[in-house]
Amino acid sequence: MMKLIDPDEKSDFYAILQAQHLAAEDFELHEVDTTDPKTDEIFALTGFVTVSRKSSGRKKQYPIGDGSTWVAEFERDLQQGAFG
Repeated sequence: MMKLIDPDEKSDFYAILQAQHLAAEDFELHEVDTTDPKTDEIFALTGFVTVSRKSSGRKKQYPIGDGSTWVAEFERDLQQGAFG
């Protein structure tokens, strides 16, 4: 199975945490692939990622896959206190 979160996105995610002085081990990424394997065409990978902050119990879900902007959305939410 393909991973939907590419390594660049993952390193951007960790860079955001570092810039905000947050511990990476306080956050968890859970990826769910909703790509339809029955389509014959070359399909776009789709799914979602749930970002959880263990210390606050807060979770937020973002669409992921080709052309997704979940890292930027996560950063905005983080700055707005969604994981506080």
